[in-house]
Amino acid sequence: MTDGWSTPEPTRAAALGTDLHLELAVGAGLRSGLEDALRTAVRSGRLAPGTRLPSSRALAADLGVARNTVADAYAELTAEGWLTAQQGSGTRVAHRAEPRSNPPSTDYRALIHQRPAHALVPGSPNLAEFPRVQWLAAARRALTAAPYDAFGYGDPAGRIELRTALATYLSRARGVHTNPNHIVICSGFHHGLQLIAQALTARRVRAVAVEAYGFDAYRDILTGAGLRIPPLYVDERGARTVDLRSLGNVGAALLTPAHQYPTGVELRPDRRTAAIDWARSSGGLILEDDYDGEFRYDRRPVGALQSLDPDRVAYFGSTSKSLAPGLRLAWMVLPADIVPDVLDAKGIVDAASTLDQLTLAEFIESGAYDRHVRAMRLRYKARRDQLVAVLADRAPEVRVCGMAAGLQAVLELAPGTERTVVQAAARKGLAICGMQEFRYEGAGVELPTRDALVVGYAAPSDSAWASALDALCSVLP
Repeated sequence: MTDGWSTPEPTRAAALGTDLHLELAVGAGLRSGLEDALRTAVRSGRLAPGTRLPSSRALAADLGVARNTVADAYAELTAEGWLTAQQGSGTRVAHRAEPRSNPPSTDYRALIHQRPAHALVPGSPNLAEFPRVQWLAAARRALTAAPYDAFGYGDPAGRIELRTALATYLSRARGVHTNPNHIVICSGFHHGLQLIAQALTARRVRAVAVEAYGFDAYRDILTGAGLRIPPLYVDERGARTVDLRSLGNVGAALLTPAHQYPTGVELRPDRRTAAIDWARSSGGLILEDDYDGEFRYDRRPVGALQSLDPDRVAYFGSTSKSLAPGLRLAWMVLPADIVPDVLDAKGIVDAASTLDQLTLAEFIESGAYDRHVRAMRLRYKARRDQLVAVLADRAPEVRVCGMAAGLQAVLELAPGTERTVVQAAARKGLAICGMQEFRYEGAGVELPTRDALVVGYAAPSDSAWASALDALCSVLP
């Protein structure tokens, strides 16, 4: 017996099946055309070995043909070895039908781009330590509690739940003064810097000072927005912020105060004060990149520069170092007057995943974020200490510095040796960065050449760490 709401059999079969796109030849018989289309899909690799095909009933409903036509085509291709059919497992593409791969290339250019055996490049956390179980638990709780509007396009500023959680956390852990209305969520620091650059350009800012050693991608973002980027000299006391007054016509300065990247030095108190004094007197804006501020090992973390003047500092933070860059979650704590300009640059739709934002909010509020950061701080400190000990034993002439915080250390080299060491490392399958890679050429002759390696010690797995250290020591002079 059926009721008035029963679904016709073909429609129900189509609803319960899986999608499969097939290109049937015009004019071919139904069965032979279906067989040829399936062979072509398997031969080309579009249907990979092991792929489960729709049931004969579902595919027949999708194609508008008799079920027997599909069943007979499946049977023929199974007999030919293209498909396999097992009770309870359905019909799948046979593994022996996998297309043959091309023979390995002997082109030397392909060898150059092979994955290195060891990587000690800076800037990456230990991805194997991502807290999968805790993140999944937070995601379940967040999804269960999510209001209906969480599945819409979202507030351009980001979910209020995350902005509220961040306001509390940043105040407690980094000394940031803010409230949720001054926080804007973005998809990584690159995205945030792009938005700030657009907002500054709209305000007729023409130049942003940058540290003479830094990440070239950030300089590209600023110049791509039409901004000039005069350099600030960097020494053992951090960026020489007193020079901001003499640069002229500079409306903002991009700094890494807690742990200068890549030199690893901290911006000293007198230079912090000089930066704030310049911003107040000129109406300029300081862009504070607090990229790994949670990871300090020698004493309590250095507080955010933003706390000295929240009206003159835009603070940037992200999950890239504390959790994983793949989350693409970051935040800007902005002076109230620039928030509308940044939101105008961002547009009407939130760019970061709403569900990821809710998950991070739950992760922070549950205490899981603090526990993870504290655990990783201990692991990274142990790595740093091992690096120092091994170098003291096997390369005592190499001076190690810039390691009070963060995920990398600086190894000072004799003048004129950096390039030779980096090339020797590459021949041994060790990926490593030289200091000159971060030097801003726009600094001109004022910036002296500094030969050094910037060694990231966080990323290698525990099993690969010892061999990576061996490879490093083998190339040091």
